[in-house]
Amino acid sequence: MQFGNNNNNQGNQPPRGPDGQPPQPPQQDWRRWVWPALLVLFLIWTLLTLPDLLGGRSGGGQVLISYSELFAQTEAGNVSQIIVRDANATGVFRNAVRIQDAAGQTHDYPSGTRFSVTLPTDGNEQYYTLAREKGAEVVFQQTEVNPILLFLINFGPLILIIGFFVWTARRAQRQMGGAFNFGRTQAREYTVERPQVKFADVAGQDSAKAELVEVVDFLKEPDKYIALGAKIPRGVLLVGPPGTGKTLLARAVAGEANVSFFSIAASEFVEMFVGVGASRVRDLFRRAKENAPSIVFVDEIDAVGRQRGAGLGGGHDEREQTLNQMLAEMDGFDRTESVIVMAATNRPDVLDPALLRPGRFDRQVTVGLPDKAGREAILKIHTRDKPLDKDVKLADIAKSTIGFSGADLANLANEAALGAARRNRKRITMRDFLDAFDRIVLGNERPPLSNERERQITAYHEAGHALAAVLTPNADPVLKVTIVPRGMAGGVTVFMPEDRGYQSESYLRARMVTGLGGRAAEQIIFHEVTSGAVSDLRQVTSIARAMVAQLGMSDAVGPLNFGDDERQPFLGYTLSQGRNYSEETAAKIDSEVRRLVEEAYAQTIQLLTQHKDKLEALAQALLSNEMIGQEEMYRIIGMEDKLAELTENVFRESIAKEPVKSNGSAPHKDETNAEAASAPKSVDKPKDLSLDLLDDDTPDKANLAGSPPVAPAGDQHTDPKPAKPSGPVHPLDRRTGDE
Repeated sequence: MQFGNNNNNQGNQPPRGPDGQPPQPPQQDWRRWVWPALLVLFLIWTLLTLPDLLGGRSGGGQVLISYSELFAQTEAGNVSQIIVRDANATGVFRNAVRIQDAAGQTHDYPSGTRFSVTLPTDGNEQYYTLAREKGAEVVFQQTEVNPILLFLINFGPLILIIGFFVWTARRAQRQMGGAFNFGRTQAREYTVERPQVKFADVAGQDSAKAELVEVVDFLKEPDKYIALGAKIPRGVLLVGPPGTGKTLLARAVAGEANVSFFSIAASEFVEMFVGVGASRVRDLFRRAKENAPSIVFVDEIDAVGRQRGAGLGGGHDEREQTLNQMLAEMDGFDRTESVIVMAATNRPDVLDPALLRPGRFDRQVTVGLPDKAGREAILKIHTRDKPLDKDVKLADIAKSTIGFSGADLANLANEAALGAARRNRKRITMRDFLDAFDRIVLGNERPPLSNERERQITAYHEAGHALAAVLTPNADPVLKVTIVPRGMAGGVTVFMPEDRGYQSESYLRARMVTGLGGRAAEQIIFHEVTSGAVSDLRQVTSIARAMVAQLGMSDAVGPLNFGDDERQPFLGYTLSQGRNYSEETAAKIDSEVRRLVEEAYAQTIQLLTQHKDKLEALAQALLSNEMIGQEEMYRIIGMEDKLAELTENVFRESIAKEPVKSNGSAPHKDETNAEAASAPKSVDKPKDLSLDLLDDDTPDKANLAGSPPVAPAGDQHTDPKPAKPSGPVHPLDRRTGDE
């Protein structure tokens, strides 16, 4: 499912509004600068006016003289006017004077020069009498100080200090995310005035949309349901793999119903203070009720909704308090309150049962991977603003991207656009899509192997995988074989599996034979094996163990299932698992797993030994061309007639116009066909059997009884080096080779 041109990766992006856009960051508040501005202005004003306030001395153009010099000049009749302000006085010289300063230097001043002097605190009456006798005008002025200015002078420093601390505290509060408002919810509210997403803007999830039509109808016409005594589900839980668009679907519901939408990530409930989570839950639901009808959307609810007391070392008290408050709020809704809670998770197996009971999250909507038609619709949405070349066939891309989520398809379209821009093209071609697929699934292309011995081992290893798949009935068809290192792989064999609803025992055995083809080829040609098959062995063992312990495909063990078939995790596996069978049964399971793997390996050795000439021819072709397409591979091994039995791959026709060299070597005539083998990795089902078996070390975590298993898409062979722990090159990688 996809909307617009947004990437639907719910684990990597924050919740968005009904218009599909993230909440806009708040505008810069001018009030935050009021305090600093006022403090700076006050400081400047104080520096400029302090001399006048403290004594009335402006000092501008005045000569500073001593009291004795004033007395002498007054006796000489050189003072025409004296103005007294408290202990300070200013005056004017009647005649030109010569005055000696404190340093002993003499200065001449013309008549009319103004002077200033500091008077003694007492005993100035004698001077005033002398000045009047000498004809000087004596003026007494009272100093008038503005009360406000006087207040600022007395309390200004204290105001500055308090203001500085207030400003610092508020700044620290903002940096801490509002630590002193910890009780308020962090939910972002999107009101009805925003542009909204409708169901028509959502592609690839028709069944999920149909489940939510009732919710939308209830929000639009609640009286129709209330009159009949019907109770609409108060909570809707969206479950599914990452990137399928659970959050977008919730926004579409809010947009379709034209109601307020509150969005929050579950991890935002809990912070540094005890009780914050419960307080925020109360505040969130209070706001939702005030704005009813409304929708509350909690993303990744498993962050606070995990089963209580199930964690290692005991439950987290703060998280449990938050969960308890959420349970109480959801259960306390009045029937007339049009507030619906929606949540998204990819780990429904870890949620508390009390959260899933009727009356709370009483409806679960599975948002799975899109099918072929859904993928094509999603690609149309993500390419509608991109100029596409005529050779681009979105139906072909959708057909070859089995197991891709909406986010994966958005990334594919974006990578194709980036590739076209790097090549300075005006339009995006099919070549750009194929290169983008290889970049996403297989990783970036690395320099070719420089050691000739390692190139030979890699070539025979990949040829063994490919030939075993071609010669084994029910195996997935091979689309491309290459010894060009990509990502963590030294070589890659890519398959094109079909959209399988079920996987038979013969198909799983064929996958085991295909996976062991690389090791068998090494044993036949070099009479020894390398560490390159470490992931082959792990994945083949996982398939065999699933067949025995979970799928009931062993006569010795019987039709029994020893796995946890009630849990359907879309991510990873839990920290620990208990074993629900005896040691005797465990030994029998191990024995059967060993038998299945040994039988598959013996069959692979026999198969490749009988067709050693084909193995040699295919390996030599890889050493010469580094990349072989499907048609060329069948021609080399002399099985062109088998091509008619395979599903036609239109990619080969689309990309034949523009061959691409591999690591500087001349392109083979079918090399472009091999590029078309950027094959899918899984069928259109939630993650279960093969997906977990091929990606994880512990197969028994997979849900082997619920959904049909997933087929591999290719093989990966590392450079022949000592074995080391492996990891997936890409989340979409479903190759059955070595990492």
